[in-house]
Amino acid sequence: MHNVLDDIKSNELIDLDEEYLKSLNNPNFKAITKNLKINKDELKKYTSILEECGEEFEHCKNCKGLLDCMNKVEGFCYLPVNVNGSLSFEYKPCKYKEILDEKNKHLNNIKFYNTPEYVKDATLANIYKTDKNRFEVINYLMDFLDEYEETKKGKGLYLHGNFGCGKTYLIAAIFNELSKSGIKSCIVFWPEFLRETFYDDFKDKYEYVKKVPLLLIDDIGAEGLTAWNRDEVLCPLLQYRMDNNLTTFFTSNLNLKELESHLSNSKNGVDEVKAKRIISRIEQLTNDLEMISKNLRKS
Repeated sequence: MHNVLDDIKSNELIDLDEEYLKSLNNPNFKAITKNLKINKDELKKYTSILEECGEEFEHCKNCKGLLDCMNKVEGFCYLPVNVNGSLSFEYKPCKYKEILDEKNKHLNNIKFYNTPEYVKDATLANIYKTDKNRFEVINYLMDFLDEYEETKKGKGLYLHGNFGCGKTYLIAAIFNELSKSGIKSCIVFWPEFLRETFYDDFKDKYEYVKKVPLLLIDDIGAEGLTAWNRDEVLCPLLQYRMDNNLTTFFTSNLNLKELESHLSNSKNGVDEVKAKRIISRIEQLTNDLEMISKNLRKS
């Protein structure tokens, strides 16, 4: 009795053979399969996928950089691999991706919570140096950089001044430079950080911020103050860092006296004693400097 299923299977095998033989005429197909050391019958099952791999391989041969990448996943080529005699596929980074990753691997040492992109890209080379009103702060930070690279210790800075004068950028440039030496740091935009106190992942973030070797609390004094975020978030954070000699920086538009006034007022009324406790901890953790300079954020 004639078996129709046998005819179907036979035709499928013929189609696989024809497709595979046709693909062998493509030099890129041959290039990615010749060193796999996998049985041809196994390769035939994946001819169409191997053809896609060949196309990506061709793109990579003619590529001049990540901006020219034509593959489905930028910076990666989808290629076959031999896994214990079976065919598998994986994304492999191209040379341009590897160079970029090597260049930026230090960024794994610094975390940013709710900070703008320009802060993440801060570099010493791009620091604005032509305003003499910035010299004292820049000199302080450069001395700090040298000391911290050598000793992994150093007193932080309470840096206050006018809006947009580059306070955060200066400190971020120092942190980014230290990250190249493997030093862990974190920059937290304080008003937004406090808005996330009831998020599921806040506890983990808070523990990291509390214990990271280098911390910048950015724009303190701009937050909507509550007794809870002052007494249950900020105060324990500063106490822990003070007790463990962890270097802490602050930026603010308020001087310490103005910050104390801000911290004294909450929806629960005036609480000068608790505000003074916060200021006392900041004074233990930092030196106090003012920077008044041109607004660099003006277009």
